[in-house]
Amino acid sequence: MKVLLSVITAVLLFPNYSQSQSAMKQKELIIFHAGSLSVPIKQIAQEYEKRNPDTKIFLESSGSLVCARKVTELKNPCDIIASSDYFVINELLIPDYASWSIRFATNEIVIAYQEKSKHSKEINSDNWMDILMKKDVIYSRSDPDSDPCGYRTVFTFMLAEKFYGKPGLASALISKNKEYIRPKEVDLVALLESNAIDYMVQYKSVAIQHGFKFIELPKEINLSDPSKVGIYSTVSTEVAGDKPGAKMKVTGDYINYSLTILDNAPQKEAAVSFIDFLLSPEGSAIFKKNGQEPLVPLIAEPVMKLPPQLLKYFSRAVQN
Repeated sequence: MKVLLSVITAVLLFPNYSQSQSAMKQKELIIFHAGSLSVPIKQIAQEYEKRNPDTKIFLESSGSLVCARKVTELKNPCDIIASSDYFVINELLIPDYASWSIRFATNEIVIAYQEKSKHSKEINSDNWMDILMKKDVIYSRSDPDSDPCGYRTVFTFMLAEKFYGKPGLASALISKNKEYIRPKEVDLVALLESNAIDYMVQYKSVAIQHGFKFIELPKEINLSDPSKVGIYSTVSTEVAGDKPGAKMKVTGDYINYSLTILDNAPQKEAAVSFIDFLLSPEGSAIFKKNGQEPLVPLIAEPVMKLPPQLLKYFSRAVQN
């Protein structure tokens, strides 16, 4: 009875007491995500919090490889990892840190620029590589050791060398403007906005979200088409592995983003609920609005290890 009177007195004397008590009970969901997911995942998180006021979502953006290393090397607490490449989760997190992954969205590589970029009136899908190689042009790309967009840029250059029949093109592009390489693809945005560079090799969704002009590349080299995997897989490169000094081989593939919940996630139930919302029609609409296409159909690996609440998105696979 004394405890009850104390609580009532606290509420009467301190109106914010009940609010602070409510805030203390909020679930804190931590999500490490690829930089190129920053805009849509922030909007999805805001909408989710409106519908679930008992949950506070903390978003931390970095290159997808760095996201994984925050778990494997730094042991940072995290509930969900959303990567721009399924390879990162499947190779670095499963089976030691996670049990399954869902591929949920796609993208494509473009050449983004502004009206004031040098030679912006000339560049097109046939001559973009010649424009980037001009001495008066500065272009930027992300770091292959930190970010899938970085090694996908290398793949695009390698595929372009074959597609356009230009021997030595890939090595020439890779060796140019190295001082403008940045850890993740969204770091390039500030360089272009400040006119420090003329062009950046970027995801289409990021170019759209920031209002940049962009050149779309042939499907044979832009890594967007699942039917062209036979072509994409003819190129590969090595990137930093799961241990300091280690290297791992990455082979060309079509772009597909994936996510997972860590086995030791502090808020596993809330994490499942959030992913359910992200995969729902409402979540997919937010991705589409931001220039990023949901992957259809979704791909889960392995389906039978998914949380029961998410199996509805894979009913046919479960039945088979």
